[in-house]
Amino acid sequence: MSTVLLGEVVVTMAVIMDPIGNVPIFLSVTRRLDRRARARAALLACLTAAIVIAVFAVVGRQTLDYLDVSVPALQGAGGLLLLLVALELLTGAESTGNEADPGDHVAVAMVPLGTPLLAGPGAIVATIVFTGKASTASDRLNIAAGIAVVLVAVFLAMRFAALLQRALGRSGILLLSRIAGLLLAAIAVQMIADAVIAFARQV
Repeated sequence: MSTVLLGEVVVTMAVIMDPIGNVPIFLSVTRRLDRRARARAALLACLTAAIVIAVFAVVGRQTLDYLDVSVPALQGAGGLLLLLVALELLTGAESTGNEADPGDHVAVAMVPLGTPLLAGPGAIVATIVFTGKASTASDRLNIAAGIAVVLVAVFLAMRFAALLQRALGRSGILLLSRIAGLLLAAIAVQMIADAVIAFARQV
């Protein structure tokens, strides 16, 4: 059971977090940062995601129940936040100014990269479900190991995203940011639509 659970966690979280698919978005929101700041942003984003997921693994269901917040509400809120980021990418609003602020990597690493892009409603819900199924300490260890494996893969994909940036150049990254914004907007709209459907089913 534990080995099967480990594989299930790795596959599920890899599909949700999409290490390769998030590279264009990572490059877009960190394009004003230098290489060192981008590397720190990648690490901080994964650490932020790990902390958020760990918190929800321990007290996620209890917290949502206490606040009387449903999973669809959480999903809708995450979708709206991603939609705002997508609109910035599409309009270029995030590129005002010539130099990046030294603290920019902290802001973008936490939001939107760490959450809700990595530790979004999908990852949070999956974590709550997996921890609910865990009956032994071995199961919980395998869940933690599976999430850690995926986060390491995400970090490596982001850490070496600069190779893609060098290959595409400034104009290529600008084009990529517009495409990433469109894809991110589609993801956000889908999250909001799923939340609306879930709300409708509860009525």
